[in-house]
Amino acid sequence: MPRVCAVALLLAATAFAQSYTPGPQVLTFVSSVDDSEQPYALYLPRAFEPQKAYPLVVGLHGQGSNHRLNLRRLFGKGNIPGETDLAASRYFPRVRDVDFIVASPLARGTMGYQGIAETDIYEMLADIRRRFRVDENRVFLTGLSMGGGGVLWLGLTRPDQWAAVAPVCPEVPDGAERLAPNALNLAVRLFQGDQDPIVPVDSVRQWHKRLLGLGVAAEYIEYPNVRHNAWDYAYRNGEIFDWFGPLRRNPFPDRVRFVSLAYRYRSAYWVELDALTPGTPASIDATFSAPNHLVVETRNVDGFTLRLTGHPRYTAGLPLLLAIDGSPVRPRPAAGLSFVRSPTGWKAGRAEPRGKRPGAEGPISEAVAARHIYVWGTADSPPTEERDRRRAVAERAAQWSEPQSRLMLALPVRPDTEIRDRDLETASLVLFGTYQTNRVIARMAGRLPISLNPGAADYGLLYLFPAGAHYVLINSGLPFWTDAEQAQRGGYRYSPRQLRLLESFGDFILFKGSVANVVAEGRFDNDWKLPPVALAALVASGTVSTR
Repeated sequence: MPRVCAVALLLAATAFAQSYTPGPQVLTFVSSVDDSEQPYALYLPRAFEPQKAYPLVVGLHGQGSNHRLNLRRLFGKGNIPGETDLAASRYFPRVRDVDFIVASPLARGTMGYQGIAETDIYEMLADIRRRFRVDENRVFLTGLSMGGGGVLWLGLTRPDQWAAVAPVCPEVPDGAERLAPNALNLAVRLFQGDQDPIVPVDSVRQWHKRLLGLGVAAEYIEYPNVRHNAWDYAYRNGEIFDWFGPLRRNPFPDRVRFVSLAYRYRSAYWVELDALTPGTPASIDATFSAPNHLVVETRNVDGFTLRLTGHPRYTAGLPLLLAIDGSPVRPRPAAGLSFVRSPTGWKAGRAEPRGKRPGAEGPISEAVAARHIYVWGTADSPPTEERDRRRAVAERAAQWSEPQSRLMLALPVRPDTEIRDRDLETASLVLFGTYQTNRVIARMAGRLPISLNPGAADYGLLYLFPAGAHYVLINSGLPFWTDAEQAQRGGYRYSPRQLRLLESFGDFILFKGSVANVVAEGRFDNDWKLPPVALAALVASGTVSTR
């Protein structure tokens, strides 16, 4: 047996052999982002049986909270009068026993549930599945405030991962409403206080109305005279478990309706998007109108695959009657039925994107959504004062924590002399400088589409480009955050300040003097080329060279 397989089997056997104490506890997983041990609070039933498959409830905490405090709240045990959150986090009161595994991640603290924090959620889920048997059709998601927004984001980007979602007073990330059609096969229950001063009640009512209008069987519970503590009522006496209890995921619904703006989120249930334009909403609506009879409608999709093996309405070997965008298509018999758009319409075949593709699609925030390293340049042998300045710029970019929000996150900063080929194989690189000042940029200069000209001292250029399995994010000239306060680019308020700004960019931006004074910005096309309008603006500035 190969050594890798033997090690994997040993780890799996060890996980199941390990003894766990019923009740509340804190476990950790090793993060792929920074190799740190990240904690999550876990509850096991009092009569826990290691060989039994349990339903799983994941609960996401709100701003300023943590995994331990949130686990209490899921069971309806808030702070006692006069008790601080810190004091309440130190112990777990006796609670009603439930026949669920219950998990609450820290997800670095207060940074929303996108990017690195989103990675944490799925790595925690993988860790739980390594340790315990999980009933995959009974995985549920709930959360409050910031966590409620995370529930809608996670639930709508990967709807087939969950049987039901329960957002409580959710503060939802911008853009999530475009994904609302994805809730078609999800059980949804929203909770909100009508006097909430933080999350306006009308915003949650609008979410309920939006879901109902899309045919989603969404429920809404509004508490009169309740402020921003709707969780005290939604989770009272552990009642959320009563709602989750009878619900099940259907892995093979008759109809799949799915919208995505990125390859990162390219599949749901038995449908997978093979070719799309990142940043442009791509949608597919596939319905079994009868056994072996499928009707598919698409928009902004250039290729997709139907994985029908196991679907009760599909019998392999029998003819499949298929219409795509109103035209009949004759598929080839296969476990995975793939189709590609051609100049004459849809035909059987697998679309294979060669430019922007899974793992190489942008935007800029993707470079910092997983493992990455900040790199400052020494190629021109700068004097000590200049070396210190460059290092300070890179260190500031890597400092995501703020005094009011200390994140459990450590991002490495290195000079270009310490970067090896292995680093680019395992991480994205955030590179400061130009090919004249940074050795790593110099090594890649022949492949990069833009460079800032020498002497363009009052300009800042930031752009993303694929490099192997990862990205390079290059910041030449002024740092990307220069006078960011003046720019007021918005963003999700729970994202760390540096990340919030990066999330507001496309694939590239050139600015003069301040990020509030943009010369050109946007997305590269599907071949990683500059769009004509942006190319003209960049060339007209006289400050960049393009390829």
